[in-house]
Amino acid sequence: MAGSEDIFLRAKHRTFSGLTEDAEREWTGPFYFIQAADPQLGLMKAWRDGDCDGGGDEWGEEIELTKQAVEAVNQLRPRPRFTVLCGDLVHAMPDTPFREGQERDLKAALKGTDPSIPLVFVSGNHDLGNTPTPRTLEQYCGAWGNDYFSFWVGGVLCLVLNSQLFYDGSACPQQKEAQETWLEEQLSRASSSTEPRPKHVLVFQHIPLYLKSPDEEDDYFNLQKGVRQNLLDRFKKAGVKAVFSGHYHRNAGGCHDGLDMVVSSAIGCQLGEDTHGLRVVVVTADDIVHRYHSLDQLSAEGMSEDLRKLLQD
Repeated sequence: MAGSEDIFLRAKHRTFSGLTEDAEREWTGPFYFIQAADPQLGLMKAWRDGDCDGGGDEWGEEIELTKQAVEAVNQLRPRPRFTVLCGDLVHAMPDTPFREGQERDLKAALKGTDPSIPLVFVSGNHDLGNTPTPRTLEQYCGAWGNDYFSFWVGGVLCLVLNSQLFYDGSACPQQKEAQETWLEEQLSRASSSTEPRPKHVLVFQHIPLYLKSPDEEDDYFNLQKGVRQNLLDRFKKAGVKAVFSGHYHRNAGGCHDGLDMVVSSAIGCQLGEDTHGLRVVVVTADDIVHRYHSLDQLSAEGMSEDLRKLLQD
C-alpha cells in the first residue's frame, strides 16, 4: 500500500498503484465506491462576491466541507473500494496568486482519508486552465499524478480522462493526440474478442458529455457536439456502462442507449438547488446503481438502505 507521502501521486505510468489489472482483473462480487466533484477551494466566496475570475482569496468553508466529506466516507461500513474526485480540486487557475495555498490546504484536508480508501483524482478546467498548456499539464501531474490513466477494481475497468484536452487542446496538440491514441487502445482492448472482457467499463472525466440529452446545444458545461458524439459512439461500441463527471455544480445527466451520463453536484459551491454532497455508486454483476447523498445525510445515516442491500447479493 502506498504511504501517506504519496497518496496524491498513485496515478503514474498510466495506471494506479494498488489498483492494477494484474491485481484486480477478476470479478469478486458487488462493491461500491464514492464519486465526488468540485471541492473547488475558493469559489464560494468568489461566487458571492461576483468575482469568479479574480476572487477566491478565502476557502475556509470548502475546507470544512471537504473534512466533513472525508469523515462521512471514513465511517462507512463496509468501506468503499475507492473515492474519485472528478475535477476542479481548487478554484485558482494555474499560476494565479492563491493556487499554492489552496492545493496545500486541500491536501491537508484529504490526508484524513482512511489509508484503506484510495483517492483517485481527475483533472478539471480550473486545475489545468481552460486552454491547458504543456506547462500547466506538467504542474498538475506533479501535484496530483497522471492526467489520464486506467485502473481496475474487482473486474471492472475504469478510465480516467482529461476532458480539457477534448474541450480545447489547441495549446498542447501532442498531448491531445497522445490521449486519443491511448484511449483508442484502451477501448479496443475492452471490447476485444481475444481477451477476457471486464465486467463493466466506467469512465471518469470532469466535463460532462451532456447535461440532459445527447443532442443538446453546446454550452460551457458540456462538451461540443462533434466531440461529444464521437466519444459517445466510441464508448458505446466498447461497452462503456457509465460516464461520471462534475463541473456543473448541480446534479444532472440521463441514460441513453444503455450509457448512463452521471453529472454530480459539488462538495463545494452549489450553483443550483442541490446540497453539498457525494454520490454512492454500487457496482453489481449486471448494473451500476447510484444515488447522491447530502454530506449531512451521509454523515448521520450512512448510505441508503436499498444500496446497502445490493452489496449483499
